Amino acid sequence: MRPRRLLNREGSAPYVFVAPFIVAFLVFYLYPIVTTVIMSFQNVVPGQTTFVGLKNYGNIISGDFWDALRVGLLYTVLTIAVLVPLPIIFAVLLNSGARRLNAVHRALFFLPSLVSVVVAGTIFRLMFSSTEKSVVNAVLKLIGISPVDWLMGGGFQAMFLMVMLATWRWLGVNLIYFLSGLQAIPEELYEAAQMDGANIFQRFWRITIPLLKPTILFVSTISIFGGFAMFEESYIFWQGNSPNNVGLTMVGLLYKRGFAQGDFGMASTYGLVLMVIVFALSMIQLKLFGFFRKESRNA
Repeated sequence: MRPRRLLNREGSAPYVFVAPFIVAFLVFYLYPIVTTVIMSFQNVVPGQTTFVGLKNYGNIISGDFWDALRVGLLYTVLTIAVLVPLPIIFAVLLNSGARRLNAVHRALFFLPSLVSVVVAGTIFRLMFSSTEKSVVNAVLKLIGISPVDWLMGGGFQAMFLMVMLATWRWLGVNLIYFLSGLQAIPEELYEAAQMDGANIFQRFWRITIPLLKPTILFVSTISIFGGFAMFEESYIFWQGNSPNNVGLTMVGLLYKRGFAQGDFGMASTYGLVLMVIVFALSMIQLKLFGFFRKESRNA
């Protein structure tokens, strides 16, 4: 009777509703983070765990780490440079068209995001294979360009391949975000600007871009997380063995040290460093967008 009486009390209702979230947070977020921090100070191999202090942090500066950091930074910058302005342009074009046509095009753009990353990566790997009979090389041959070794070539080909796949999959998702932001902008602003003599480019730059700033900030932030968390695409292309680490990402390095080499202590260290890097870049971006700037208030 006592537990039932406790649950029926008016003051206990909020705690009952909040309890599932607290339990999920403790089990799936806080516990893994605490465990990862502890493991970063240990040498954890199957069947043996020894405390090594800061040794893992001293060994983190290696050739593979710098390669993974370089690939992750470049991939993140390029995906933001493509997947922010391009969806904005398409969103503006779709928002100004007919409503029925708008809905059809929106669905067509969004369809690639529903495709599994394994399926999409496999299709792109076949399309961009190194043979002359692959789809892309066959098209290049028709226009007089020699076949390109996309998978085993240099860093440019590898980065182009990964950014192309990311653009194909996530362009439609970002397009939906920006369409939602555009539909929240009052039409009266554009009409007033047009009456004042502003052309289409001035209206876009003076009205659309400033009022889309929260959406741009949101898309850029999730692009930073997605860029550094990218793993499946690279693994499908090279199975974790890209030439000269041209496709090695931070999560790929974590997987390589933890699951391929069995060094879970070093993998935990890489995970914590990755978390710090992503957090720092997110804070820098928020600072550049003026997120922490206090609005001036008139007395």
